[in-house]
Amino acid sequence: MKEKNDTLFGFHSVYEALKARKRKFYEILISKTRSLGRTEKIESLARERNIKIKVADPELLDRMTNFSTHQGMVAKTSFFPVKKAFEVVTLVQEKKTPCFILVMENMEDPHNLGALIRTALCAGVDYILIPKDRSVGPSSTVSRSSAGAMEHADIYLITNTSSILRSLKESGVWISGLDAAGDTSLFNADLTGNIALVIGGEHKGIRPLVRKECDFLLSIPNIGNINSMNASVAGGIAMYEAVRQRS
Repeated sequence: MKEKNDTLFGFHSVYEALKARKRKFYEILISKTRSLGRTEKIESLARERNIKIKVADPELLDRMTNFSTHQGMVAKTSFFPVKKAFEVVTLVQEKKTPCFILVMENMEDPHNLGALIRTALCAGVDYILIPKDRSVGPSSTVSRSSAGAMEHADIYLITNTSSILRSLKESGVWISGLDAAGDTSLFNADLTGNIALVIGGEHKGIRPLVRKECDFLLSIPNIGNINSMNASVAGGIAMYEAVRQRS
């Protein structure tokens, strides 16, 4: 049976979710052994929204979070709200300035996804698209991995990646896939217009059907002895090359 609510834990996730106001909060549990400085910030925001606060034994919080590092605070909330990816097509058509879209593909590690979401927000990405299936979603672990940044993001779920990429291309968006075997260097690519950057997962990369929809396959020059890098690191480099060009 599917859980009716989500469990956020850790200071940054709870604090940023309170600030972002995207979730409904049912209650916040704070450890008896809490750190007062951080607790006061959480309690202040909770009081503004009339959210119930309970003081709890640390052992209870341990069990609620499967013994994860919860930093003495856990919140029962609604699930993170997501939107449908095809809404982005309309938004792109209405947008008067060049858009910057990040598309995830086969992302399995919540820590990589959290890091990519945080970097995307820092880099001014307009729309973040994540597959509904065969990929990690915007979970409480991803929120924690992003240091709460996910709570401020607008995330769109994809049901068919190839289809959404075709629709974006028809709307004037150039699709670039980040691939270690890509035939165009990232630093020689034009990332200044309407672009969608597709980042493949840690193990399978970009699937062949999705790769076919890419206008360009971009690679990051590698001069060392290791033939690939972490997905979130590669994605961060690519996003900030786009920032450099677009600014």
